[in-house]
Amino acid sequence: MATTKLYVVYYSLYRHVEIMAREVQRGANSVQGVEATIWQVPETLSDTILQKMKAPAKAADAPVIRPEQLLDADGFLFGFPSRFGVMAAQFKAFFDATTELWGRQALAGKPAGIFWSTGFTGGGQELTALTAITQLAHHGMVFVPLGYTFGSGMFEMNEVKGGSAYGAGTYAADGSREPTELELQQAFHQGKYVAEITKKLKNNPLPP
Repeated sequence: MATTKLYVVYYSLYRHVEIMAREVQRGANSVQGVEATIWQVPETLSDTILQKMKAPAKAADAPVIRPEQLLDADGFLFGFPSRFGVMAAQFKAFFDATTELWGRQALAGKPAGIFWSTGFTGGGQELTALTAITQLAHHGMVFVPLGYTFGSGMFEMNEVKGGSAYGAGTYAADGSREPTELELQQAFHQGKYVAEITKKLKNNPLPP
């Protein structure tokens, strides 16, 4: 049986989404026959601006992806921070660069999930996901929501937890808060869940 390739593609300025992405990747790689690799979208801010923003260095082991490389994957998990309820401009710029793929509907039928980081409760834990779905829809990708498959973790009320039925999420607060153990467990579950669905679709493709 051929290996199922799943790409975890993210943008992270202060590492919150990067931490989630690595757990998503770990969950996906726990599925036999799945090979999940991690990628970054190109940065659009200059080094000078990044220095002024005190942004940490980008991960050296996560290569920058080009739009055409998406063709090599069987499925995706896209991660990004929220900016006023939508994905960060860097990730939107990456999707804007996929016009040629969209014109051929080259990604149609490929499953995709999403995960994110917001500052606070009203920062877009659901809205960011809803607005991101438009990108997937135009490409004809199959959106894979998390639903309530995470079980009791979805109903946690004794601690702050990001995420929703649309996907895994975390809160960054003022930037000092990092993903909690429960948020990371949800990210791991999402990676595994989407990987399992991607594997099923690869082995039983949709009719043209």
